[in-house]
Amino acid sequence: MKAVGVAVVGAGYWGPNLIRNVQASPETTLQWVCDIDEDRARRVLGEGSPVKVTSRLEDVLNDPAVEAVAIATPARTHGEVAVPVLESGRHVLIEKPLAASFSEAEALVRLAESKGLVLMCDHTYCYTPAVIKIREIVQSGMLGDLQFYDSVRINLGLVQRDVDVLWDLAPHDLSILDHVLPEGCRPLAVAAQGADPIGAGRACIAYLTVQLSGGAIAHSHVNWLSPTKVRTTIIGGSKRTLVWDDLNPAQRISVFDRGVDMASPEEIDTDERRATAVSYRTGDMIAPALPEGEALRGVIGELAHAIREGRPALTDGRSGLRVLDVLEAASASLDYKGAVVPLRSAR
Repeated sequence: MKAVGVAVVGAGYWGPNLIRNVQASPETTLQWVCDIDEDRARRVLGEGSPVKVTSRLEDVLNDPAVEAVAIATPARTHGEVAVPVLESGRHVLIEKPLAASFSEAEALVRLAESKGLVLMCDHTYCYTPAVIKIREIVQSGMLGDLQFYDSVRINLGLVQRDVDVLWDLAPHDLSILDHVLPEGCRPLAVAAQGADPIGAGRACIAYLTVQLSGGAIAHSHVNWLSPTKVRTTIIGGSKRTLVWDDLNPAQRISVFDRGVDMASPEEIDTDERRATAVSYRTGDMIAPALPEGEALRGVIGELAHAIREGRPALTDGRSGLRVLDVLEAASASLDYKGAVVPLRSAR
């Protein structure tokens, strides 16, 4: 089938990665790069590139060869760029977060749905081989009923000028959580605590706790100040526990047949029997083999397939909206010293 014509808006931090993958994918053809600094855009493309360059979004939208636009501009501008693109009838891929606020993102979702267009959020981690496998394992029921989800994303990171550590790092883990949760399990409320020990003016360390339906709990630790880099996620179920260590290329995923079993409630009728009702299970560990593949290539491929098939993308606008729901509730919780804040979707 004919490749999808794509324009990339923004050639700064993330834009070059999108440009490279749009050019490399057989599913897409790069038509334009739009950036306020045309010289920067040309440097990213390289000398002699046939791709057109402009600083005006109007030039992109006046070209009928452009079917989709990938937006990699600062989050505060996502809405003002995406609205005219959607109104022109083009599909949209937006770098995370989907927008600067839940209300702005909700307006984008409604606009895209009213026009029958694909609105996709670039939750890149969801297209890594590891997360693809984790989603398969969790949703297959292999782990049993979800009991807990614990993630750590810490390193000596760049202290951002316009957002706190929650808005910088937590979207990665929240998008993964949203992507892998089994059907019927959803976030209900959020509590967050943060600290700014270096006087940056915003939280540099944060702990986020999400209450999930069914009694499960999710917890995320994000930190710009750690001298060591840690990228781990542990997902515990009633049958097995999965451990994902993203910094261990030899064994990123391990599934342990270990856990705690409890006698059924009708079998526990006294305190003495309750004390002996717990048993510990120890079984095998398996480490699934993972294929190699660049996640962003998967993002671009999914965009093209969703457009051709007329369906929502795996990480569609509503998934971006759910992540923003948790982030805004977490920010409110920080303001209220860790108070539990219900999510909009649960009210």
